[in-house]
Amino acid sequence: MRPLKSLSARLLRCSRGATAVEYGFILALIVLVMIAALGELASGTTGMWNNVSNKVQTAR
Repeated sequence: MRPLKSLSARLLRCSRGATAVEYGFILALIVLVMIAALGELASGTTGMWNNVSNKVQTAR
């Protein structure tokens, strides 16, 4: 029974799991920002290519 108590006491003092969770949240936030930025970039690029296409068609 004594080893179980010492293990639980060590787990309660250990903060490595909490740090891993914090890094996970930071990584998730970075990924969400990257997805949003890529979405905006894609819509801007699509608009640019549509504009180029319209200019080429009217230049004929």
